[in-house]
Amino acid sequence: MRPIIAFACALLGAGGAALADTDFTALSEQERAAMRAEIRALLLSEPDIVARALAGPSPYSAAVDRDLGLIERYAGTLFADGAAVAIFIDGNCPDCDRALDEIRDVTEVYGMVFNVLNMSEHADIAQALELDAVPSYVFPDKMVRGHVPPIVLKRYLQK
Repeated sequence: MRPIIAFACALLGAGGAALADTDFTALSEQERAAMRAEIRALLLSEPDIVARALAGPSPYSAAVDRDLGLIERYAGTLFADGAAVAIFIDGNCPDCDRALDEIRDVTEVYGMVFNVLNMSEHADIAQALELDAVPSYVFPDKMVRGHVPPIVLKRYLQK
């Protein structure tokens, strides 16, 4: 059990009334020394606690959560028939033929399936996902606008 969890359990195990009556400003020197020792031991054993607290939340976390929610919402179309990735293409796309050949080769090596979605025919999904370039790729955990080289596709599909 992690020390912080053990510490929290000990505090809670002491009982709600005892915890409510504890005035941390009125601790004896012995109690303060014990508390300092516990906190010091915790911070030494888990230094990432301070780093996480100082770093705060990612400024993009809300946008990422929104994107993941949209991917989940449209997953039935994007990943139909067990597809590992969906690629959006359009008729006026000079890179789309090359992108299709590359994604076909990569997914074939891994025994995976991919879905091809025409940007015009699936404009509602493309607009919701804010995909404004072709080709665009949608994976279960990310979206990429523009051509993705095969080496990067391999890395994304291996995860």
